Amino acid sequence: MNRFLLILLISTISVQSTCDPQVMEDVLNTVTGGTITESEAANGLKEALVQGATNGSDILSKVNGYLGNPKIKIPFPPEAQKIETTLRDLGLNKMCDDVINSINHAAEDAAVEAKAILITSIRQMTVADAMNILFGENDAATEYLKRTTTSALTAKFKPEIDKSLTEVNATKYWNDAVNYYNQIPLVQDLNPDLSGYVTSKALDGLFYMIEQEELKIRLDPGARLAEIVKKVFGYYDANK
Repeated sequence: MNRFLLILLISTISVQSTCDPQVMEDVLNTVTGGTITESEAANGLKEALVQGATNGSDILSKVNGYLGNPKIKIPFPPEAQKIETTLRDLGLNKMCDDVINSINHAAEDAAVEAKAILITSIRQMTVADAMNILFGENDAATEYLKRTTTSALTAKFKPEIDKSLTEVNATKYWNDAVNYYNQIPLVQDLNPDLSGYVTSKALDGLFYMIEQEELKIRLDPGARLAEIVKKVFGYYDANK
């Protein structure tokens, strides 16, 4: 296919706010030479998303999945920065490090729970949803999963975070840090909601990793494992 025509077709369809199914199928057939149907494209996209969601969840659930990644490492809550700064100024670096290490390990423990929820949402995706994502922005799938899974993930993560915070001694380290800080003369007592904060940041990290996996599949042919995924996303190669 003429490279200019291909880019023009993709550009035209990308700026539409909604996807007309027939228009989408016509464009898809033009791009792929009529060798793939809209339904097959949707299934290919789902397989790609399952791949990305699985990889993202698996990476985060490993030891140091959060702690070892500067992009998603969970720091002290913003409202508790005074606590960390004050304690480190007093030489209590280990106390602060224990808090950070333990809350990140709690998030890693909870990340394993994400996979099933994400895959369920992907499997329930309609053909129209899939086509909107396929011809959407590079983070279209990630944004879709945010909309459809955040509530369920929060409900699942929160008790797991609570449990893990106790198991990895994060609750103890946090209470020790807060109590020590609050005993310092002339400081305002602080005790932010650690569990809610870690849950929120854990989900931020999860969606960040899914976004990276989505971008990889869209732009890197070597990241497309299944043949149907290669076929569906093949047109991206011509648009580089």
